[in-house]
Amino acid sequence: MMTISDKAAERGNPSFVWRAGQERRLRLAIEHAPMQGRRVLEFGCGLGVYMQAMRRYTPHVFGFDIEEERLHAARRAGVVDTAGAVGERLPYADASFDVVFSNDVLEHVSDDKACTQEILRVLRPGGRAVIYVPNRLYMFETHGMYWRGRYFFGNKPFVNWLPDRWRNQLAPHVRAYRAHELRALFAGPSARIVALTQISGGFDNIIRRLGPAGRVVRAVMQGLDATPLRAFALEHLIVVERK
Repeated sequence: MMTISDKAAERGNPSFVWRAGQERRLRLAIEHAPMQGRRVLEFGCGLGVYMQAMRRYTPHVFGFDIEEERLHAARRAGVVDTAGAVGERLPYADASFDVVFSNDVLEHVSDDKACTQEILRVLRPGGRAVIYVPNRLYMFETHGMYWRGRYFFGNKPFVNWLPDRWRNQLAPHVRAYRAHELRALFAGPSARIVALTQISGGFDNIIRRLGPAGRVVRAVMQGLDATPLRAFALEHLIVVERK
């Protein structure tokens, strides 16, 4: 049985609360894929925090997750229309959704290519997927690392800047993507990449510790998202449309 630490390492932690960082990601998603009245699937819904927020725009919000404990917690919080499943085999019919939203999930799955094919399968023609994944050019590996068989939690500097062989030995539990790797992941006749950019984090923890100074840090860093320096930001945001 996987321990809590094992799960955090291999599958990440879901969003536990709703803060400015989550609100920004949802707002950016809606700019590219309007959700008003649409059928929306959250790909890896965790505790259902995003599902609850998306229901401001549409009642037709569905989600799945591999972790049954998280789904139980989501249901206790009143989040309905969830299912236990893996991303490589979605329990939904073809062309079921107008929007698929995924926040930091693809980097954890067993087969990311199979997952992207499933995302496209369940999208209706003209439907869009909005996906966030870690950026390989970001200077920190945010999912911790392994060293001599032991897992060390937390942000680890420069791991992602190492050659693949060394990086993947330190962080075998999680992927980080280069832009061209994301393009290749969605290459095919049924997909059109609408947008691919990089965004900074929400800095909510820094603001909680530093107050007004933390807000200045956030404003500066998020301002860089409008410059070429965004190439080194925390996350990729990719928007894909099913042809």
